[in-house]
Amino acid sequence: MDAIAPQTTVGAVHLTVSDLTRSLDYYRGALGLGVLGEGSGRASLGANGRELLVLVEEPGARPAAGYTGLYHFALRVPERAELAAWLAHAARYRVPLVGLSDHFVSEALYLSDPDGHGIEIYWDRPREIWEGKVGTTLTTMPLDVDDLLGVLDDPETEPFDGLPEATVMGHVHLKVSNIPETIEFYRDVLGFDLTAQLGDQAAFLSAGGYHHHIGANTWESAGAQSPPSGTAALRHATVVLPDDGARAEVVSHIEAVGRAVEERDGGPLVRDPSGNALVLVVT
Repeated sequence: MDAIAPQTTVGAVHLTVSDLTRSLDYYRGALGLGVLGEGSGRASLGANGRELLVLVEEPGARPAAGYTGLYHFALRVPERAELAAWLAHAARYRVPLVGLSDHFVSEALYLSDPDGHGIEIYWDRPREIWEGKVGTTLTTMPLDVDDLLGVLDDPETEPFDGLPEATVMGHVHLKVSNIPETIEFYRDVLGFDLTAQLGDQAAFLSAGGYHHHIGANTWESAGAQSPPSGTAALRHATVVLPDDGARAEVVSHIEAVGRAVEERDGGPLVRDPSGNALVLVVT
């Protein structure tokens, strides 16, 4: 497969939740997303009219621990001060975090929603620092929280009116059952570049030289199956291609290697070897 179009990104992530009201309270209040639309057990959230997340209610759905699916979706803010402002907000309002990391390519904050869906909020260091060197520089170190908050005049009074208008879905990190099969699919079938790999434990792939649009690991899911019905799980992630021609090229190659493509209203849907669904859309 030729490389996927370099302008390719990832878009809205669709999730099943067990209690939509509870989830909306969390995503508006704790996270700072705006509600773009709501009705019939479904809600769309985002920033500045850009859809980033779609929640579909299934009352009583159970957390998806022990299965393949979503590890986290990652919202990227454009400026370090905006990441600091979100962290100050989280501290003031006691939003529980599950991690704070310096990845060299980025600084990242991690949390988990009421159904156990993983979330990352991050900003990228300048691209010239890491481009072309992701395989040797991508790491995980403790985040220097004091240094991050130090960019604010006063973290205790820093205003927070929600995530910035320019927030985008930076990457999607998946739980998979097998890394070699995952690399074969995302690199050799879809055409993403492999930018970094941690043996048989994790892989990172991207379009256009980015550090990663797709992450995958087996830390909680080696050999696991897809989540069953009745689970609060990933419904699908979205791959955003620049035009119809770029999408048609990807679909053609998927079909040429014998993988199924399902036609959906939102666009063609394909599943990776671990059952994780991707919908291919056009900008």
